Amino acid sequence: MSAPTPTIRVQAEDFDLPSELLALTKGRHDIGAVVTFSGLCRDEQGALSALELEHYPGMAEAEMTRIASLALERFSLLGLTAVHRYGKIMPGENIVLVIAAAPHRQAAFDGANFVMDFLKTSAPFWKKEHAVDGSARDWVSAKDADDQAQEKWR
Repeated sequence: MSAPTPTIRVQAEDFDLPSELLALTKGRHDIGAVVTFSGLCRDEQGALSALELEHYPGMAEAEMTRIASLALERFSLLGLTAVHRYGKIMPGENIVLVIAAAPHRQAAFDGANFVMDFLKTSAPFWKKEHAVDGSARDWVSAKDADDQAQEKWR
């Protein structure tokens, strides 16, 4: 049996986690575990007014699909949804959503974790922080911790 096709979206508008979860699981009786990860914009202890996210259109979706397809196969997932936003995102708003469905919990946890580790390092997204004083900071550099997290899957 071939792996299912992942649901991948890059969008400016917010997403609704319960609706996304229902779309993945409705009518499915083979799913025994679902793990969701929702990444939110934080205010960096009151210093951040917004996070600006840019992406490489077409390439971002293709890389997200590649990562999701690897996860589906590697962890024998029954379904996977990944949604990533772009544009100016305010503190408390959603940035990214990953939902992994599997027969058992460990595969769902591992699948979601794998996707997030690779999205952070491989998908063409760039972040710029906007301070509460109205100034725009530099583009956020990649973090060594993100590279190390990805390495554990090799």
